Amino acid sequence: MERLRRTMMFLPASNPSMVKEAFIYGADSLMFDLEDAVALSEKDSARFLIYNALKTINYGNTELVVRINGLDTPFGRDDIEAVVRAGVHIIRLPKTERKEDIHEVETVIEEVERKCGREVGSTKMMAAIESPIGVINAYEIAKASKRLIGIALGAEDYVTNLKTKRYPDGLELLGARTQILIAARAAGINALDTVYSDVNNEEGFRREVELIHQLGFDGKSVINPRQIKPVHEIYTPSEKEISKSINIIRAAKEAEENGLGVISVNGKMVDKPIVDRAERILQLAAVAGVYKEAE
Repeated sequence: MERLRRTMMFLPASNPSMVKEAFIYGADSLMFDLEDAVALSEKDSARFLIYNALKTINYGNTELVVRINGLDTPFGRDDIEAVVRAGVHIIRLPKTERKEDIHEVETVIEEVERKCGREVGSTKMMAAIESPIGVINAYEIAKASKRLIGIALGAEDYVTNLKTKRYPDGLELLGARTQILIAARAAGINALDTVYSDVNNEEGFRREVELIHQLGFDGKSVINPRQIKPVHEIYTPSEKEISKSINIIRAAKEAEENGLGVISVNGKMVDKPIVDRAERILQLAAVAGVYKEAE
């Protein structure tokens, strides 16, 4: 089953209590931030904290991601060395603008994997796109490596570079969201949306999640545990969607068993894209606990 990434919760890697207790909130992925969330004076201690957390804390089935500092800083290479040795699932690159950014980090990851005995290729990557040039190059970034599981929009730097700001309707991000999403789909990887920083504006947050869900994003980056539940609610299929999807899958199986090339549900023709969507809906429903395959 495909791993779902409806929510990826950002956590400052320098906060021991948050690092220790993060798994209790139920996010699909946890992203420990060694970059923007950590002061220069705390970079080394935060790296040490995350290394030990990854080695010793049982986070269950939660996906573990670390955002490293760039290789153009004094900290990037040490970050990669530590988290690869600790067994991190995914390394998230900040401010990715070109495919060469992916290749450079991948080279260092492979060096560390070979040194510490990890399977080469087992450490996955994710790229944050935070600038106009990154958006323009989104597709070449998205297909730059087999390790890459997804690309994500980082909005704050992006809108600053556009000489604008974030607005409630999100219109200033529509171009970037669309291009990043299309690039991810063309490359066969995930697309994650940016954070919503006003944690007290639940109505505005829900509107934005509904928008990115409608566009087709796999999920959203979140910065507060309170934001997890609304995302999961919006991404959970309705009873009507589940029932319709079950009927479509049943009809597809019956058609296959009978050697029929045409699938019909309630007198309507159903083609492969609709079957694929039905499978995706049931997968989301199963993860959300509102559907079991036996049903």
